[in-house]
Amino acid sequence: MHNNIEAIAREIRLCTRCRLSRSRRQAVPGEGSTRARIILIGEAPGREEDATGKPFVGRAGKLLTQVLNNASLTREEVFITSVIKCRPPENRRPRKREIRACLPYLRRQLAAINPRVVVLLGGVAGEAMLGIKKVGDVRGKPIERERIYMVTYHPAAVLRNINLLPYLSEDIRLAKELAYNET
Repeated sequence: MHNNIEAIAREIRLCTRCRLSRSRRQAVPGEGSTRARIILIGEAPGREEDATGKPFVGRAGKLLTQVLNNASLTREEVFITSVIKCRPPENRRPRKREIRACLPYLRRQLAAINPRVVVLLGGVAGEAMLGIKKVGDVRGKPIERERIYMVTYHPAAVLRNINLLPYLSEDIRLAKELAYNET
């Protein structure tokens, strides 16, 4: 399994399926446990992620780490990635064709890790994976498919509106409960 995740990461780093490959500094495949019970999926790498090749390392990443820690989770025991693996110029919203180009990688990562719970951080992830356009309509409500999906607010949205923090925190705690309870 670990080798499969590394093979997918190598492919992502070499990918030229869309124009974003021309402007990226580094692709950001994701990181964390290859046996994670929880995968967190964001929108796309930002400036700091593009520079480091690591997911969620900027301000939103620091908030995500804090929320995980408050739920007694570490970054090392979850897997963190995003829908698209290269930074869009000016941090614009990913285009549909860019999402289509990257989704096969994300689906292969999900299949290789096989988590119990997938946390979709924000509207882009919710729409790409489940067709859900409005986070507020479904957040806090587990969606059962081949695994459990949870849609919640993106940490960057929480930074813009701190009133959303209790919802993100509650959703991460619920994701942990669902991932680790053997019912």
